[in-house]
Amino acid sequence: MAVYSMTGFASVQLAASARPGQAGLGLELRSVNSRFLDLAFRLPEALRTHEPRLRRLLTDRLQRGKVELRGFLLQEQTQAVAVPDAALLQQLSHVQEQVLAWLPQARPFSVAEVLQLPRGHGEESAELSWDDALENLAQTLVQDLLTARRKEGERLVRLLQDKVSQLRALAEQARPLVPQLVEQQRQRFLERWQDALAQAGHAGASSDGIQERAIAEATAYALRIDIAEELGRLASHLDEIESLFKKGGAIGKRLDFLMQELHREANTLGSKSATLELSRISMDMKVLVEQMREQVQNIE
Repeated sequence: MAVYSMTGFASVQLAASARPGQAGLGLELRSVNSRFLDLAFRLPEALRTHEPRLRRLLTDRLQRGKVELRGFLLQEQTQAVAVPDAALLQQLSHVQEQVLAWLPQARPFSVAEVLQLPRGHGEESAELSWDDALENLAQTLVQDLLTARRKEGERLVRLLQDKVSQLRALAEQARPLVPQLVEQQRQRFLERWQDALAQAGHAGASSDGIQERAIAEATAYALRIDIAEELGRLASHLDEIESLFKKGGAIGKRLDFLMQELHREANTLGSKSATLELSRISMDMKVLVEQMREQVQNIE
């Protein structure tokens, strides 16, 4: 299955000439990221009664996202100007005289405003019937949005896979640092014990005892700074992320949880750091994880 972003836009139109007796219609569908599926409708009155059908269509095809569906009626470009009849003009003139009598500062109607007034049985008041043409238009709109979200999802996956590769590279840099540090510390312990005994006049003391104590101290130190478990869990989380990319579908929430786990492991590496190099690696990991978290917020 594909990975879908929650960001997308689609627009379709249905001309009035395609359905005799029906108004032309345009539909726009846009979506951004959200924790849940949040639908909003901005529809003309002619389409308001079909909102439940449109809502059902969206909930069947979308999992998450803040989605807005906007509709608008289309006017034919070749359509002649609809001249109001004499009765309507007479009524408007009478109403305007009454308004100006009470409000002399009011502005009179312009010709353009009169022509734009809705008619009693015009397009705005007529209900658009739910026929095959309108249903196909809505289906096409949702499919176009899914296509846009899938393309954006593919782009996000490529970006995230690059971050995963960088995290693996940083983990490989960190892995050999701890054994080297433990060996260096063991040598320091031995040197310190030998210097202390020499200064106290015990140069003839058993070297075995000195070595055993140094090894014990080095072992305790190694346990405190050991990062093998953190690196193991980090690798496991990265494997799970790549597995989710291959699985596809609604994986955004699972990825968001894994981002929290990656950040926790990177933090632990920093807290156990005994060298500037390991601290730098931990910081670089946290930067990468934060960049991944921002992208994951857009995945369905």
